[in-house]
Amino acid sequence: MNAEPAQQLPAVTLVLGGMRSGKSAYAEALVEAAGPGLYLATAEAGDGEMAERIRLHRERRGPNWTTVEEPLELAAALAEHADAARPVLVDCLTLWLSNLMGAEKDLDLETQALTERLGTLNGPVVLVSNEVGGGIIPDNALARQFADAAGRLNQAVAAVADRVVLVSAGLPQVLKDKTK
Repeated sequence: MNAEPAQQLPAVTLVLGGMRSGKSAYAEALVEAAGPGLYLATAEAGDGEMAERIRLHRERRGPNWTTVEEPLELAAALAEHADAARPVLVDCLTLWLSNLMGAEKDLDLETQALTERLGTLNGPVVLVSNEVGGGIIPDNALARQFADAAGRLNQAVAAVADRVVLVSAGLPQVLKDKTK
């Protein structure tokens, strides 16, 4: 496999957007343009609706993708799978965050481990995350804790990313691009 196409992607790209904004499809297209990708999935099918979402994502990606499922140990999985010849797509950080919260992990420590790992990878990575701060303030403590943690996680990853793109209604808007 030729390593050249994957080098067209910045080392770290963060793609943000709301639910059904088109962020995953946009991120997949970025990776596909660079070459066959590895899909690092953080979702767990806890119910039928989520299982259907996962099925639809896999169907849309098609057979050219390698999928690795890792709901918790994201930094370690990136260290293991990042490769100059094959870009990695992480979908998504907010599902990873909910998994961490459910497992009662230290969110600040896990975020730090991820952002430190992003600076040491051997190949490009595109990370997808939900932008949850544009809606109303949640009415319960757990939902507020999640929204706050997601905002902090997105800020931390955006700070180390080379490119940050916000997708709304299927339209990408570049917020940061250190490659230009």
